[in-house]
Parts: sequence; C-alpha cells; structure tokens
Amino acid sequence: MKKLTVLALLTLTAVTFTACQKKGETEPATQTAQNDTTADLETDSELETGSFTVNNTDDQNPTRETPNSQGQVHSYLTGALTDVNLAYKRPIAIMLNNIIDACPQAGIARAGIVYEAPVEGGLTRLMGIFEDYTDMEKIGSVRSCRDYYVRYALEFDAIYTHFGQAVYAFDLLNSDRVNNISGLEYQEKAGKLKGYAGEDIFYRSSDRPSPHNVYISAEGIEKAIEKKGYSTELADDYTGHYKFAKDGEEVTYTDGSAQHIEPAYQINKPWFDYNTEDKLYYRSQYKKEQIDQLTDEQLAYKNVIFQYSQIENYDDNGYLNIDTKSGGNAIVFSDGTYQKGTWKKDDEWGPAKYYDASGKEIVLNQGKTWVCIVPKNYESNVVIQ
Repeated sequence: MKKLTVLALLTLTAVTFTACQKKGETEPATQTAQNDTTADLETDSELETGSFTVNNTDDQNPTRETPNSQGQVHSYLTGALTDVNLAYKRPIAIMLNNIIDACPQAGIARAGIVYEAPVEGGLTRLMGIFEDYTDMEKIGSVRSCRDYYVRYALEFDAIYTHFGQAVYAFDLLNSDRVNNISGLEYQEKAGKLKGYAGEDIFYRSSDRPSPHNVYISAEGIEKAIEKKGYSTELADDYTGHYKFAKDGEEVTYTDGSAQHIEPAYQINKPWFDYNTEDKLYYRSQYKKEQIDQLTDEQLAYKNVIFQYSQIENYDDNGYLNIDTKSGGNAIVFSDGTYQKGTWKKDDEWGPAKYYDASGKEIVLNQGKTWVCIVPKNYESNVVIQ
C-alpha cells in the first residue's frame, strides 16, 4: 500500500520496566506483590445504557483528512490538531513498569493514550502510546511483554516496544503481523526474537536498581526502526481508533456525574478525580498522586475508559489470558460525566469501538485518554461518585 511520507526524526531515551520473576519470562524482577490475588472471573452483569449529547456529531476522520493552511490534521490518538507529519506517523507503544519501586515513570505524560491492565499477582502494567516523542531522551522504565498488550498496540498500528516477554507472547511477537522492538534477543526454550536490534537500543540508568532502570530514547527507537526496516508511516487505509468531537465542541454524557472514579485494581488501588477548572481527570495510585518523573506533575486525562474483559489464567504461574476480541461492557468518562455502553470489534485485529444502547458510537472529547482493562468480576467493586 502507498504510504504518506513522514519527516519527523525520532529521539527517545530508554525505559525499562521489569516483570515479576516467573517461569517462561525472560526478564527477572525483584518484587512480589503482597496480598496477591488472581482475578476470579464470574458472569458479567448487564449495564444499563443511556444516551449522550454533543453538538454537530458528523464524522470527523473518515480515511485521510486534508491538512489545513498550517499543515495540520486531527490526531488519531487525541483528536486535536497536529502537524500532518506526526499525525500520519506510526505511534510507538511502550510497555511501562507500574510496581511501586518503578514509580514515578519517566515520560508517561507525553503518551496520548495509556492502557492499564492486570498482570500476574494482582499488579497492573501500563502501555503508553506515543505520537510525538522525537525530543524525548528518557522513557520508562520499560517492562516485559504480555500477549494482550501486543493486541492492544495493533489496534493503533503501533510499533510495540518491550524488554522481555512472557512465553505466551513469543509466537505473536515473531509473527509477520507485529513490528516490535525487543530488549532481549532470545526466549528460553523458544528461540530468537525477531524484534531484537542490538545492545545499544535500550539503556540502564543509575537512579534505580535493576531491574527497574531500563529506558529507551527517541534515538534508540529510531535506530531500532532503521535496523529492522519497519515502516514509520500509517497505512493509507488506517481509519483510527476513536471518534472525537469536532474543534470547539464538548461532549456531555447523560448517565450521571463522575467526579471520582476507581477501576478496583487490587494492589495499586488507583483512582481519578475530576477537576472542574481544567475539565481533566487527575490520576492517583499507591495512596498518592501519580506523577511523571520528568515534569514532577500529576498525570491528567480528558477521557477515561473502563473496558470490561473476560480474564482467565494461562497456567499456575498466574499469567493471564485476557480476551481482547469478544466485546463486553464499557463505561466512558469525560467532563465529569459518564456513559455506559459496550465495546465491540468488527474483526480480531481491528480496533475496539464503543457504543451506547442505541448502537451509536460514543464520541470522545479531544485530549488524552486512559483505558483501564477491568476484569468482569470487578464490576460490582468499581466506584463512580
């Protein structure tokens, strides 16, 4: 397929987040969660859905948008006006460590989208999806791969970046479908990782002990992409993941007020508080504000999504098999309100779409989005106030 030319150079500094030491994983870790529990999934309950109101809800991003006089189009990640060379460049999806010893993360605030999902032991791991990272020298710490995160990254046509992997991700990582940047060359008892591009792609910092000190930079990303021969341009037929409000519009949901929300994760116990002044949700976890190490500022998001998913165990080690394709209930939060609905996929590898009870796609406000993958049986523990 023809591609659009991308002019931006990449500069980014390596991030590491390391995984819990388990059989079948190639990156060791030094911490285990206390009071670890494994998601025990039951049947999900039905979510009542209402409607949302928005002015002028015409489609905004059909296939390719004509740049304005400033050479800008709307970002696929945030919906905001962005330089065309950034908007049509493939994003980078980077696995980020989220255990307490690895916090605060470096550079996470620059991600247009963050995914949070459970891993073994009741912990969560993060994946930041970055559109503009060309001046970044430190992102991380970078963590090991889980197969469901690869599938989430593919929904954005992203280049997937990780340091280590669970054995259940090996075949997918080595498939032709995935372009990945791997910090490790071999998987024990499995073989060589095709995404490995050399020892100089990631780096370790001196501010934290191993394994919580692996980072990546824009320079490392660019070097890996060049070595592996990956395209940096989105395919012409890529149509984006979300439907955003148009410039100057604000979406208001009608299912109720959402000033304080909790996804009910067991170890980090995160929450989001809505700020009426800037209309953003501010993120906290581990009993304090979650900040970016590089800015020392609290993380804040325009949209938050709770995406309920079926989760089972792969094995006795606690590795999780999260259903990324069958659909389920969802709640979308923005501007201090929420909309109940469902998420669905047209095919296994396509993006998840969010719909209200009438089957209408839910519109997001322009801005950054945090997506929580919530086990179905946590639904009764989710807090919306």
